[in-house]
Amino acid sequence: MTASSRAPTTIENNVGESPWYKRRAWLVAAVLVAVVSITVVTDLPQNSSRSGQISDDSTVMSQVNEDVGPCSYAVSESFTIYRDLTGHTLTPSEANQVPGLLRDDQTACSFTDDSIYQLSTIDVPGSPSGKEMGQLVSTVTLWATSDALSAIEQIQVLDGDPSNGKAAGRLGQDEQLLQRDRAQAEDELSAADALVRAELPALQLAKVPASLPGA
Repeated sequence: MTASSRAPTTIENNVGESPWYKRRAWLVAAVLVAVVSITVVTDLPQNSSRSGQISDDSTVMSQVNEDVGPCSYAVSESFTIYRDLTGHTLTPSEANQVPGLLRDDQTACSFTDDSIYQLSTIDVPGSPSGKEMGQLVSTVTLWATSDALSAIEQIQVLDGDPSNGKAAGRLGQDEQLLQRDRAQAEDELSAADALVRAELPALQLAKVPASLPGA
């Protein structure tokens, strides 16, 4: 494990009782409003060529992958740490680094991180395939700021309290949401592929384990 340069933040004390601005229902609504607003602004009559649409959608995908990249890495790192914690494979020196690493990972998936803010404000073209891309941006933003952020927070709790059943149960739910929303984003990308009759750049989101150790 290597220390990250991302700025630290704090974790909520009550697992499963996040403040209103971090609850999934609120985030779903907020992300949808933001993306719909972007789509309305850019939803102008366009007669761009197929090659132009492919270029525009490819640019969006490059931006999505770049902006979600730090969070995606944070998810992989956090689940690796959790595996090592449950497997008791960390040296004392490595264990001492865990709280700082997890704080950095938490920040990387929150709206306080500039990359996540940039992700949530990506402009999408008003073409039919661009509308699919808008849905993808919404789903990926939700994957990061709700699913990933909550999972990392549960791992933070379990680092300090390995027997916390509430955190373990919530982590299992978050793992399922991460898988579900990743699959939904990939379906939205496939729909855009079909509309432009081309293979756009692949979505680069971390894959979480199918089953969690200790769950």
